[in-house]
Amino acid sequence: MTGNDQAQRNIDIVVTAMRELFVEKDLTALDRYWAEPYVQHSPQMPDGLGTLRAAVPGLKGFSWEPKRTAAQGDLVFTHSLVHGWGPGPTVIVDIFRLENGRIVEHWDVVQELTPPEATASGNSMV
Repeated sequence: MTGNDQAQRNIDIVVTAMRELFVEKDLTALDRYWAEPYVQHSPQMPDGLGTLRAAVPGLKGFSWEPKRTAAQGDLVFTHSLVHGWGPGPTVIVDIFRLENGRIVEHWDVVQELTPPEATASGNSMV
């Protein structure tokens, strides 16, 4: 398998995992695509999969729209538009580290969506 094949495989794993867990609210996705010890770098969430198991069922009106994905080595990056995570639309960049085909580490950058006409450049955030 080439590096490009592995990168695409990792992207496919992350996109499928996120869709099944957060959009379809299938908690068994945690057993298929994540692994312990799960290291969480998001400032609002502790390590371990228990927080995800508890948080996902309570998400109301949640949608996840990945706009861009990229992979480098064991890392996958998603740039997404999310509804239902905060009070309004949110732009999130997630970084996932995979080990043996499973997600074992996560970082994110979360920002409220600002419409293009309200940005200094006039450019969209997504």
